[in-house]
Amino acid sequence: MAVTADLAKLLDKDWQDESLTEVLAAPVGALSGASDADAAALQQAFTIKAVGDLGRNKYSRAAQAFTAGGQSAEREGEQQDATEPSGGAAAVRPDPFG
Repeated sequence: MAVTADLAKLLDKDWQDESLTEVLAAPVGALSGASDADAAALQQAFTIKAVGDLGRNKYSRAAQAFTAGGQSAEREGEQQDATEPSGGAAAVRPDPFG
């Protein structure tokens, strides 16, 4: 399924007509919903000053990878559930802690 988004809606009004280059160099506060306090916290914690820094940050990218992997695992689990015989019990796995 293709996902489309109006990227301008992700930015404060002052930044919606700017070029991509300008948006990437913009302070994190240019993102819709990001306050100056949020931007300061990101700068202190991860030295993120601009929108582009946030997108390139290794922790942000790791979180995106985990999210994508989790969504794939959820889809695979849904597909597996759909292939189980109706009325039958799912395979029981031994408790690794017991």
